[in-house]
Parts: sequence; C-alpha cells; structure tokens
Amino acid sequence: MTETAPTQILLVDDELTLREPLAEYLARQGFAVQSAESAAAARSAMLDFTPDLVLLDIMMPGEDGLSLCRHLVEARGLPVILLTAKGEATDRIIGLEIGADDYVVKPFEPRELVARIRSVLRRASKAGPASATEEDVVFVFEGWQLDPLKQKLIDPEGAVISISTAEYRLLLAFLERPRQVLDRDQLLDMVQGREAHLFDRAVDNQISRLRRKIERNSRNPELILTVRGGGYRFAADVRRAPAETVSPAPTEDR
Repeated sequence: MTETAPTQILLVDDELTLREPLAEYLARQGFAVQSAESAAAARSAMLDFTPDLVLLDIMMPGEDGLSLCRHLVEARGLPVILLTAKGEATDRIIGLEIGADDYVVKPFEPRELVARIRSVLRRASKAGPASATEEDVVFVFEGWQLDPLKQKLIDPEGAVISISTAEYRLLLAFLERPRQVLDRDQLLDMVQGREAHLFDRAVDNQISRLRRKIERNSRNPELILTVRGGGYRFAADVRRAPAETVSPAPTEDR
C-alpha cells in the first residue's frame, strides 16, 4: 500500500524559543516541518522544496512577514497563516487583505493552531484546481476568462492579469453565483474562512482591488455592484466553456 506523503509545513519565526518547540510539536502531529529564522532563510529554503502551508511571523528583522506574505500569496499561491502579537491588529488586517488565510495571536494553544492548519488546508484543497469533471472548463464573462485549473485570469485583449489567491477565490465565488446577492459574511467565509465581523472591511478592500483589475471604471463599477445593506452582486452573465474552444492567450502578465 502506498503511504500518503506528510503535509509540508514551513515555519518562519525569528524566535528560537517558539520555533523549535513548535516545530517538534507539529512533527508529532504528523506534519513534515522545515524551519526558517527569517524571510531570507525562508526564500532560500523554498528553492529546494514547496511547502503545502506557511506559518509566518509578522514582526521579524530584515524583510518583515507582510512583505514575504505578499510574495507567497501572489507569486506562489501558497496558503499562509500569520503568527501575530496581540498589538498587531492593523498588521493582521493588512495580512488578510493581501491574501493570508488565517492568523493566530501569540501566545496560542498549539492544538488550536493545528486545527486552523487543517481547516486552511481543507479550504485550499476546495479552492484549488477544478475537479476532474470540470478541469477543461473556463468561466467567460464580458470577454474575460477565468481558468479555474490554472487560476489564470485573462482580459478581453488576451493579456494574463496577475491575481492573488484571495482575489481568485472572491472572483470565483461571484462567477459561480452570478446575479445573486452575497453578503459580507458569506464572502468572508468563502475567501478567508473566517466569520469574525472585525474583518468586514477586509472584504470591502478585496472587492476594491478586484474592481481595479476587471472594471473599466472601478469608481463606477458595472460588474461587481454594491447592494445597499446587503452586500455585493455580480451583474454580468457568466457561461462555462470548454477550455479548448477558448483562444489561447499570451503568457505575459500585466
């Protein structure tokens, strides 16, 4: 019988007194853990392997955790859980806005962290490449294309538009439910998997970022409409088309 490979975790934290015991605990829970004491060390480690999830401290000397988080989300599409101090509420919000999947506040209960890791991995699996029955399907709307298998967004001129994991999840939620009103709690759960009302503004900011990418005029949106007191509605018709019927686009990102 073939054994399933353990989940690869990259733990990035400059505090040795936290990093070593936490790595040992996660290993006892069945995870394969590699540790890094800085963003630079994390980038170097990822030259040799790709983790399934990154545990990332925000406050570190040198490149901080938010900068590395942006790279991990936008360039590598990796799930990220932030490790934060109690006084870093603003940084937590920024981290969620740029695509982090969750956060835990130090000091934390290791069992809670493991539960959050498994929850994020489940969501990442569901939001990842399309299932085998839909792997050759793309969403088409107003000349745009979203390829769920490659998580690639293509504009009407055929250019590939850079899109973060959080923006991809948000757009996919709209495309799967066109013309339906989705409130902030629904969108927050779909994109971040959190129900905390503290982060309603994170949804609004993600909407603003997505509008700047797909709307002709983000200040007068035609695709993602605000519903007063209700949330947001995707106003365009959406169809699913076999990928082979859609013209290939250039590989350059805009």
